[in-house]
Amino acid sequence: MGDHDTVRVRLRAALRADDPWTALYALHSQNADRHGPLAGAVEELYRSDTDHTAFRPYLTWLLRSLGEPGDAVLLRLLAAPGLAADDRQDLLRTAVVRGLRLPAELLRTYAQDAPASSGGNAGNAPAPELVDAMGLSGDPSLAPRLGALLQDPAAPRGRAALALGRLGARAWTAPIAERLFEVTGLDHTPYTVALELMGDPAAVPHLLRWLTESSEERVYDVHHALVRLTGRDPLLPERACGAAYAAAVRAAWADGRTKRAPAAVRDLVVESGTRARFSVDEGAGRIRVAFDPPSPGSSWPRWDRCLTFDRKPLYRLGSLCDTCELGLTLLDWPDDEAARIAARMRGRLADLDRLDTALLAEWSPVLGELETGHYRALLLDLPLERVAEPARSWWYRRAAARAEADGDDGERHGYDRPEDYWPGVAHFQLTAPVPGGRVPFTYGAFLPSQPPEALDPAAVARHAAAVAAGQRPAAVVLGWIDDRYVEARHEERWLVGTILDGHHRLAAYAAAGIPARVLLLARVGEGSGADGGLEGLAEVAAAYGCRR
Repeated sequence: MGDHDTVRVRLRAALRADDPWTALYALHSQNADRHGPLAGAVEELYRSDTDHTAFRPYLTWLLRSLGEPGDAVLLRLLAAPGLAADDRQDLLRTAVVRGLRLPAELLRTYAQDAPASSGGNAGNAPAPELVDAMGLSGDPSLAPRLGALLQDPAAPRGRAALALGRLGARAWTAPIAERLFEVTGLDHTPYTVALELMGDPAAVPHLLRWLTESSEERVYDVHHALVRLTGRDPLLPERACGAAYAAAVRAAWADGRTKRAPAAVRDLVVESGTRARFSVDEGAGRIRVAFDPPSPGSSWPRWDRCLTFDRKPLYRLGSLCDTCELGLTLLDWPDDEAARIAARMRGRLADLDRLDTALLAEWSPVLGELETGHYRALLLDLPLERVAEPARSWWYRRAAARAEADGDDGERHGYDRPEDYWPGVAHFQLTAPVPGGRVPFTYGAFLPSQPPEALDPAAVARHAAAVAAGQRPAAVVLGWIDDRYVEARHEERWLVGTILDGHHRLAAYAAAGIPARVLLLARVGEGSGADGGLEGLAEVAAAYGCRR
């Protein structure tokens, strides 16, 4: 039996299993290096009148997960004549999730029969997946069709605005911006995100006028769009919310100034030798947590986030949803400039045992590279270990802790593998959860900002000798507290961050089994879980504050 026949037989068996999803996941994993034959078997079943209707949800899931071979099958199936409305809808949705660029003529043909694929939309409004696909097409000739939808109350107007933003159709900047005065609820965010996607400064006067004339308190999206479009990022009061936050945003932009001022480190207060706080106003934001562009097909334009350097994504952080599980994924390494910036702090890190005002003032040029916000600086001695195996990482071991808390027998499903939780790179983690915290489990993980294989063994040895001699060279970590209530059942807290400087020092500490001296810079306040963040940082400081 040939390879294609073998895969086809196994696919049919998986589809008819008692638990098809688990069986299909296992089949997908077993064929990780042979997606072509599996994609071919899926296409064959999809073209079968007797099979594909019953198996459609499983087949489209497979096509979505098979990478380029699955994409090729999707394009062939979508181009097939006489496609039934349900098939077209499923395939088009899958193509949108994959971010595929479909031919404009194909989309125009579909648009002529919009009600048949509208999934219940009133009138002649096209289906949301068709609107999304138009935005992904890259064809500006579709912009007038999308722009007309902005005036149709029955149409998915927010998605139409996003589609125009993806096309970069700047002729529609002003119409989208002006409709901010009319739209409410769930449409308001996609309209502002669409303006961010446009990247058109012509939207700025409209946004400023909206702040002046609108009584809406939900100003976050407009503020975020102004920061993205102007580069100016004014400091807002720490932990402001509701009406106070709205008033602060309006005051920050009231003078109409859109040019960014030089970064300034303000309100520097040293609370003790191990704790300080400061604020960054008009931060350069070269190192920041930023929202990803909206995922095609998603109902939430602001969802996933990345840790970025000069707008280059380094780690995917996932969503802000506090019932979702936190997970970090390596995307790429920063340019060498990242290491050069962090190295400007290195002179005072050789044997750091206390924080003082002069030290932080000396580092102000580096701190100004961070994003605008309020920060805490903690000098900590952290028991860290280097972990290179997925099964040893807290990203996976926390699942066992939750199972134990639930009284489960500890058995793991076949599809629940350690590597599925792995961030993609060896990293440092706390040897045990933070003791004495309110949340049952507070884990800690620091991820590198340079490839671990680039570490110089001689440099690690030099730091190991200094540590053995009683010195305490410090690493610098940009971190934060992340609070979750996973599945609305499990309180979980993370001290998580990325290493700005000190990879060799942390490797030396971990190898010696000596707590690592770490200067933690943590942003608190807007968008970073202010209440839980401050509580978590206080617990970390109480457990691991430098004792000198």
